[in-house]
Amino acid sequence: MRKKKTNYSEVLEILEELKDSYPTTPISQHIYGALVEYGNFWGISDKEVAFALKKYKSEMELNIVSDKEVEKIVEEGKNLSNLFLDDEGEEEQDWE
Repeated sequence: MRKKKTNYSEVLEILEELKDSYPTTPISQHIYGALVEYGNFWGISDKEVAFALKKYKSEMELNIVSDKEVEKIVEEGKNLSNLFLDDEGEEEQDWE
């Protein structure tokens, strides 16, 4: 006879799946990402944690932007002031 899967074991299973799919992402980031909408999450049930992790995992799977692409966007964002420089390093004029 097979034991019924508990919410606790489901939480652990989802965390293992996330670890396999995103090996460079720390477990704390997954937990935070799943529970951030709950605010103070100390009192939520295992069932709610399992649901939140399932939802988070689904959102991660739908995310088509890689971590490297995000890092590139962040780095480019740090240099937005250079976006308006011409080839000679001077600020371009807006003639409108």
